[in-house]
Amino acid sequence: MRISPELRRKLISVAVVSTALLTAAPASVAVAQESAPRPAAVPAAQTEAAPGIQAERLIVGYKSGATEAKSNKAAAADAASKAEKTGEDIDFQRRLGTGAALVELGTNPTRASVADVVAQYKADPQVAYVVPDRLNKPTAVTPNDTEYSKQWDLFESTAGMNVPGAWDTTTGSGVTVAVIDTGYVTHSDLAANIVGGYDFISDTAVSVDGNGRDSNPADPGDWYNDNECGQGIAASGSSWHGTHVAGTIAAATNNGKGVAGIAHGAKISPVRVLGKCGGYDSDIIDAITWASGGTVSGVPANTNVAKVINMSLGGGGACSTATQSAINGAVNRGTSVVVAAGNENQNVSNASPANCNNVIAVAATNRAGSRASYSNYGSLVDIAAPGGETRTATANGILSTLNSGTKTPSSENYAYYQGTSMATPHVAGLAALMKSANSALTPAQIESAIKANARALPGTCSGGCGAGLADAAKTVQAVKGGTSTGTTFSSTTAVAIPDNGAAIESPISVTGRSGNAPSALQVGVDITHTYRGDLVIDLVAPDGSTYRLKAAASDSADNVNTTYTVNASGEAANGTWKLRVQDTAAQDTGTLNGWKLTF
Repeated sequence: MRISPELRRKLISVAVVSTALLTAAPASVAVAQESAPRPAAVPAAQTEAAPGIQAERLIVGYKSGATEAKSNKAAAADAASKAEKTGEDIDFQRRLGTGAALVELGTNPTRASVADVVAQYKADPQVAYVVPDRLNKPTAVTPNDTEYSKQWDLFESTAGMNVPGAWDTTTGSGVTVAVIDTGYVTHSDLAANIVGGYDFISDTAVSVDGNGRDSNPADPGDWYNDNECGQGIAASGSSWHGTHVAGTIAAATNNGKGVAGIAHGAKISPVRVLGKCGGYDSDIIDAITWASGGTVSGVPANTNVAKVINMSLGGGGACSTATQSAINGAVNRGTSVVVAAGNENQNVSNASPANCNNVIAVAATNRAGSRASYSNYGSLVDIAAPGGETRTATANGILSTLNSGTKTPSSENYAYYQGTSMATPHVAGLAALMKSANSALTPAQIESAIKANARALPGTCSGGCGAGLADAAKTVQAVKGGTSTGTTFSSTTAVAIPDNGAAIESPISVTGRSGNAPSALQVGVDITHTYRGDLVIDLVAPDGSTYRLKAAASDSADNVNTTYTVNASGEAANGTWKLRVQDTAAQDTGTLNGWKLTF
């Protein structure tokens, strides 16, 4: 009888149905050039080993003609000789890849003793350099924003989106994200990242700001009375929805207050399309066009063209030709369109614009990494991201910038919301990070990389949550320097995985490549299997070398739908690669639906 396991993972670290559908809980290193081959001298580094430094180990580079440069025995004898001269403990440890020698100075050496040893090495004419073996630490720091500890969605190892690990590479600088939503209500934790937008609401009954379209996207509030938005629809206070969405994307960060934004180096252009009772397709279509740099009659040219559009909104029915045309135009202009899957706990095929082509449709997960109870699902979902679920606890929602006004704007604050509306800006923020890290990325490449670098949901998703849980650090690292594109080889032949039986293999023939496989070979795996902890998955290279992708573990969740990164730089690219899968325990069965290699 199987004992129920704990689910473990490591950290390497709204759909608006004509309005906002969510619930809220308010919360108040220079290398000298040599004419002949030799280990690189680092003269500048001599100063690093000046008297007074504290070190427990030293890196010693010998000149190319020195015996110590090639012989470990000679390097060890040299260390012993210098130990005798200084009276200090000096032990040769090993040879580095550069040819330098690593020596250890014993337990807790003093600054003076280190200086004595350094002086002995520097006085040796066979020594090119001596530098301390410095201890490096991760450069990703925890932001000092006062509410950051509550943003589980960014950093928690279970179901957070691994955002801090991306900040060493980029924070989104140079990218504008258009938030097509209810507009923006002033907030000091967001103001520094707001650029010009537009109010596209043409109907004054919807705009409730006394006029139609204009250059002021301020959110006056979207409250309504009982039955005002349809018979039987209860009254609702103002949502300040666009401001909450914008905060998740680009709230000011490391400013000693409030929350941290995912792409806090990016800018937000608020584009207002939703007012009282929602917003019309016609206004949204013009907003998509304008935000992406297209021309809209009667509206000034956009001086803050967005490379990412966030639409945490939607309605029922099929994607209209008119809406699809606007989305296609935006994507053709180089703008990624990220859309909420919807909050009806139904198949996303019934929710527009999430069911349109050329969008990144986002489902919502809760703090345990399962599909949130309200989130739409299905084959048209591309990716999942944290959307929160406040029914279990308010703090399990998504905390972001808001306003305390129940009808009109009042004092700024922060609140927990839940919804696919909250999941969507997580992915829009990631898209901004990616575009900042590699400006040449197209919308299609951004979508592909997000999906290829997702990790398996730590929880469950009935109905389909796309490629898995978006992983910011992994995705940004993959696209940095343009490495996200390449050639994909795939197998779609389904292979049954026998229960507690022999391993099965699925081959892929790789041809037309030159040289070796990359150091970040992407291996996409799609397996249906109950209790995936039973599975062991290996990649087998053409020469028979194996790379363990997944070991057996205590993981009771279903299915493996994720992408693994393998350093296969020692393998010839061309040849027959295989995916090997074995079920190592009784009671569960499954199928390898397909897999792929991206070079």
